[in-house]
Amino acid sequence: MAVQKDRKSRSRRGMRRAHDALTRSNLSVDATTGERHLRHHISPDGYYKGRRVLPEKEEFESDNEE
Repeated sequence: MAVQKDRKSRSRRGMRRAHDALTRSNLSVDATTGERHLRHHISPDGYYKGRRVLPEKEEFESDNEE
């Protein structure tokens, strides 16, 4: 088994952990609905770049029934 030769100081531990910070996800505000969404993803309403890309649920369900 590997065993460390010398104890690492608090400073060395901190320097190693300097790259472990998490970044917040970038949120955008949709132009038409004003909702927040992840960049390059559609909003919960189905809009992307101000255009409707998913049909509404009622339209989608009526297409399946026919």
